[in-house]
Amino acid sequence: MSNGSYDVVVLGGGPGGYAAALRAALLGQKVAIVERDKVGGTCLHRGCIPTKGLLHAAEVLDTIRDAKTYGITVNEPEFDWAAVQKSKSEPIKKLHSGLSSLIKARKIDLVNADGKLGPRGTIKAGDKDVTGRQVILAVGSYARYFPGMEPDGERVITSDHALTRETLPRSIAIIGAGAVGVEFASVYRSFGVDVTVIEALPRIVPLEDADVSKELTASFGKRGIAVHAGAKVQDIDRSKDLLKVTFSKGDKTASVDVEQVLVAVGRGPSTDGLDLDSWGIKSERGYILTDDTYLAGDGVWAVGDAVAMSPQFAHVAFAQGFSVAERIAGGTPVMLDYDRDVPHATYCNPEIASVGLTEEAARERGMDVEVHKHGFTGIAKAQILHQPRGFAKIVAEKGGRIVGLHIIGPRVTELLSEILLAVGWEAYPSELAGLVHPHPTLSEVVGEAALAAIGRPLHG
Repeated sequence: MSNGSYDVVVLGGGPGGYAAALRAALLGQKVAIVERDKVGGTCLHRGCIPTKGLLHAAEVLDTIRDAKTYGITVNEPEFDWAAVQKSKSEPIKKLHSGLSSLIKARKIDLVNADGKLGPRGTIKAGDKDVTGRQVILAVGSYARYFPGMEPDGERVITSDHALTRETLPRSIAIIGAGAVGVEFASVYRSFGVDVTVIEALPRIVPLEDADVSKELTASFGKRGIAVHAGAKVQDIDRSKDLLKVTFSKGDKTASVDVEQVLVAVGRGPSTDGLDLDSWGIKSERGYILTDDTYLAGDGVWAVGDAVAMSPQFAHVAFAQGFSVAERIAGGTPVMLDYDRDVPHATYCNPEIASVGLTEEAARERGMDVEVHKHGFTGIAKAQILHQPRGFAKIVAEKGGRIVGLHIIGPRVTELLSEILLAVGWEAYPSELAGLVHPHPTLSEVVGEAALAAIGRPLHG
């Protein structure tokens, strides 16, 4: 490809970048993507997809171990971790191939180079200058770590390293208990690793509802995962064969000896070295500041993980990319409301699905809310699966709309579409309760919670 000028140049080929590019091309724009690695970004290659592959393998292993519960006798299962890692990579290859073909089919030019900001409107991509009437920054994020937690890729690792290692440790301490931390804790425990989770905030999965966090803590305890919340890591001593992780909780200090440490303390914006100031783009701690339309400056937009205050989910990046492409083409897309329109999915065992405000957040905003819960104990499908733990929790304005819906239990991420509609369309509990949920399905827990909310519980 020769140096060229485009209607839209996208820096970064992850979910936000390729979504924007694909949509812009359909809307008649001449588009180029500058990507230093592979299109698909962290989500496809080092995040969402490979981790779910490992989680599914863990689920299969747990199901085989529990086979006697269903009257099926099998030998104690064995596994080959290197083969598990290979298996989780197969869908990635197919999805990457499909995405690459789609980009080519839509006549989008793909420039494989480490892009930098050149003169205004131009991305310097290796020896090429790629100039656009509009530029979309979709530079993504990286796995963060704090001083003293520097990864070496062997003993102290990040999620990136965990997804490529062909051996399992016998014991591991996971620092950070957000979605990434608890998902890896779940995987490692299923494969027989002794797992300790250390979280600095007062509870694990701190962005979720407090009742969900409490239930997950209890479930992890039953699985033999040690959880230390409200605990701050003081030191990782690497001087011996086992790593000694020392942490403080209140005025007490404790330590754990492990073979490996996984640092899962969040993700930072990949904006170092971009020289955002040269284009007059404002940032805060490296995160790009935009207006509500994701405009970062004249003719410059930003989407995805590097945007300030944006939830770091691939599906949010998709939505932002679509929105920006529509706006560039002259459309007026619907504004994304992070409090109402964004589903949260955490794929540990048990799974967590939520949309909207937690009870605590709603009360902090001065809302007069009612809370109604219904457990999986009375849900026939959960009993069939022999997984009756967990619940659905509705947070609704008193006499008004549902502002939050939170579920923890078996396979509940598959229920997100319904609860997204309930919260996103500001349904009343009575409206949700009026829907007939198929029996026997796990979705009945949502209907039962809604029935409880209007004082007409069926099995509660």
